[in-house]
Amino acid sequence: MNAHDTFKFPVATERPLLQSIWRGFLGRCPNCGRGKMFRKFLKVADRCEVCGEELHHHRADDAPAYFVIAIVGHVVVALAFTVEVAFWPPWWFTFAFWLPLTLLLALVLLQPVKGAIVGLQWAYRMHGFDPNHAEDLS
Repeated sequence: MNAHDTFKFPVATERPLLQSIWRGFLGRCPNCGRGKMFRKFLKVADRCEVCGEELHHHRADDAPAYFVIAIVGHVVVALAFTVEVAFWPPWWFTFAFWLPLTLLLALVLLQPVKGAIVGLQWAYRMHGFDPNHAEDLS
């Protein structure tokens, strides 16, 4: 028996990245895809009610807001610039259309983006989603 035979790391089952992100984007459990990820608008459930997967480990923090700002900013600025250059609308249109559109897009995207980030963390076994990690076994 040599030194390499004394300890073997457990082989973790693969977690599909894109599927986990997509399930999270849809607000579903990244593990089974059937249970709800959120119990309130942005509050992630402690565990999946279907498969029992613990979801409380996530650490999305401010990342969803940053991603939503980047996405909405790129979409709205590009559209606004195109409309402003092509049609020269009055100022009232700018405030009456682009500001509500920005707010609506941000609110619509915030939960799916947070779900996608939680799905990414689950797939990569980040922040306690790895059952074999030493911190989780204590």
